[in-house]
Amino acid sequence: MSRGSGRRKGLAPARLSARDVWQVGSAGLRGRPMRVFLSALGIAIGIATMIAVVGVSESSKAHLIRQLEQLGTNMLVVTPGQSLITGEQAKLPKAAPAMVERIEGVQDVAATGSVDTTVHRSEHMPEDITGGLQVAAADEGLLKTVRAEVAEGSWLNRANGGYPSVVLGDVAADRLAITEPGQQVWLGEQYFTVIGILTAVPLAPELERSALIGWPAAEKLLGFDGHPTTIYERSADDRVREVRDLLSRTVNPEAPQDVKVSNPSDALAAKAASEDAFTSLLLGLGAVALLVGGVGVANTMIISVLERRHEIGLRRSLGGTKGHIRLQFVTESLLLSGLGGIAGVVLGSAATWIFATAGGIPWVVPPWAMLGGLAATLAIGTAAGLYPAVRAARLSPTLALQAV
Repeated sequence: MSRGSGRRKGLAPARLSARDVWQVGSAGLRGRPMRVFLSALGIAIGIATMIAVVGVSESSKAHLIRQLEQLGTNMLVVTPGQSLITGEQAKLPKAAPAMVERIEGVQDVAATGSVDTTVHRSEHMPEDITGGLQVAAADEGLLKTVRAEVAEGSWLNRANGGYPSVVLGDVAADRLAITEPGQQVWLGEQYFTVIGILTAVPLAPELERSALIGWPAAEKLLGFDGHPTTIYERSADDRVREVRDLLSRTVNPEAPQDVKVSNPSDALAAKAASEDAFTSLLLGLGAVALLVGGVGVANTMIISVLERRHEIGLRRSLGGTKGHIRLQFVTESLLLSGLGGIAGVVLGSAATWIFATAGGIPWVVPPWAMLGGLAATLAIGTAAGLYPAVRAARLSPTLALQAV
C-alpha cells in the first residue's frame, strides 16, 4: 500500500459546526429574497389564521366566563307555560313573588308583568308598528336581582313608580331615538317621561327591548291586571338546585306543570361551549392554508435544487459529503418555514388584539397555540425540505458540474 493511499484512508470526514450550518443554510435565502418572502408568506397566512382563530375564540370565551362570574349562575327565571287544560297561556298568581321569597335559601326576588299596550316616539306613529318593543310593569328590586345598571338617569322607586314615568332598556332607547332622560314617549294613550336608560342586561335580554314602568302606575294608568309574567330569583350558590326543585310547586301549587323554570346563565355557558365547535371548524381551514404553504415551501426548495446544481457539484467535488448537502437544504427549508411561522404568530396575535380591543373583551392568545404553531411550521419545513435535500445529495458531482 502506498504512503498516499494510507494518508487518504486516515482522513476523517469534515464536520460542520452550528455556525457553518447556519451560514450554508441561510445563504440560499439571502440570495433570493423575493422568493423567500412569497414562500414564507404562505406559511405565515396559515399560522396567522390558526392563531387568530384560537385567539378570537379564547378571548370570546374569557369574556363570557368573566360575564358569568360577574353576573353569577345563581339566578333562576320563572315564566308561565301553556296550560294543559285549556291549551292557552297560563297565568302566574299575583302572590307568586311573595311566595317565592319564603323559600329557604332565596336571597332576592323581583318580577315584571307584561302590559297590553305599545310604546312609540309620539302619538303620530301607527299602533301596529312596535319595533319589537314591549311594555312591562317592574318592581323596585328588579335591578338588584338581575344585576343591571342604569346608564343614565335613575330607576323606578316609590316616589315615581305611581306616576307616568318610564325606564327604557338600551335597545328600546335606541329604537325610540331617546338619548337622555327627560324626553317623552307615547305609551298607551298618554306621554310618559323617560327617567332612566339601562345598560345591557346579559342574563335578562328581554329587558333591553322593554319600556319599564312602576307597578302602581301600570295598574292605575294602563289597566294592568297585576299578574306577573316573569319572576327573577337569586338564591345562595349552594341552594340553586334545591330552590329550582321547589319553584314550580311554590309559584302555582295547583298547577305546577304550568310553570317554566330556567337558568339564563346556562345560555351563556352553552355559548362558550359552542365556541369550541366553531373553533374546530376554522382550525381545519387554517390547517388547509398551512398545508398549502408547506407545498409552496417544497416547491421553492425543489426549484432551488435545480437552479443550484453547479453549487452542489462544486461542494461535493471539494469534499462535501451527502450528509452535508442534505443538512444544508433541510436547514434552508427549516429557516424558510420558521420565518413564516414567526411572522404568522405575530400576525395572528395582532389580529386577535385588534378584535379584542374593538370589542372591549380580554385579549387571550394561549401559549400552547403559539408554541404549537411554531412546532407545526418546523414539522412542515422538515417534511417540505426532506425530498429536495435527498435529491440534492444524490446528484453526481461530475454530472452536476457538467450540467452548467
